[in-house]
Amino acid sequence: MNAALIFAGALALTATPAMPAVPPVSHVTIVVMENRNYAGLVSDPQAPYFNGTLRPLGALLTNSHAVAHPSEPNYLALFSGSTQGLTSDRCPVSYAAANLASELVAAGKSFGGYAESMPADGYRKCWGAGYARKHDPWVDFDNVTPASNRVYRGFPTVVPTVAWIVPNLCHDMHDCSTRMGDAWLAQHVPEMLRWNARHNGLLILTWDEAEPDSDGTNRIPTLLIGPSVRPGIESAQRVDHYSVLRTIEAIFGLPCIDRECAAAAITGVWR
Repeated sequence: MNAALIFAGALALTATPAMPAVPPVSHVTIVVMENRNYAGLVSDPQAPYFNGTLRPLGALLTNSHAVAHPSEPNYLALFSGSTQGLTSDRCPVSYAAANLASELVAAGKSFGGYAESMPADGYRKCWGAGYARKHDPWVDFDNVTPASNRVYRGFPTVVPTVAWIVPNLCHDMHDCSTRMGDAWLAQHVPEMLRWNARHNGLLILTWDEAEPDSDGTNRIPTLLIGPSVRPGIESAQRVDHYSVLRTIEAIFGLPCIDRECAAAAITGVWR
């Protein structure tokens, strides 16, 4: 064989990221909260449900990080493998890049984005009472159908392959207290966990960014819970939003996107 062809073939192989080893999971639910750093939430007495109930059920990632400030670029990174060059909370923005929803649909799977207090299904304006589009990245992509953009009214009765849930600006801890957000989790997460237990689902509970970020590491709480997860453990693996996306896409056999391709999937927490 021609040496140039051999070299080109070898280069193609090395340029294609290997599919990470992940457990079989039927569905993933992502809940994204706002503006808490790791030290400010973990063991905080104002978050009794998170620390007293949820942590013993799942795997706490103790070295998890957001990728930017302020909020919106982090949501874009978690959804599309890139901040799309955004460095602010500007709204509206519009992109045509590949993303988690477009890849799921292309693979014959489904995506639903659920925003609490959004005025109506398919809503595209930037603000509503308690609602901010900047926290709902699927709205920013032209290749995501408006039918995927839904008001959160409780855990859906028909659960998509990936359900991404964003509480309103009070319940996600952005505008209100840690205790208020923790109470929202205590009200809504149990149904997610019951459904996951019956259907081999995975809950990913994370925060958009560390606020305050006093040491500049943007370290955030991230917790995984589900039948595939070893309960009550902690993992010091260094992960970020790209790692979380890499893990989700590997679970469903989807190709990686942009900066996510260089990220390591989450390991060491699976049964």
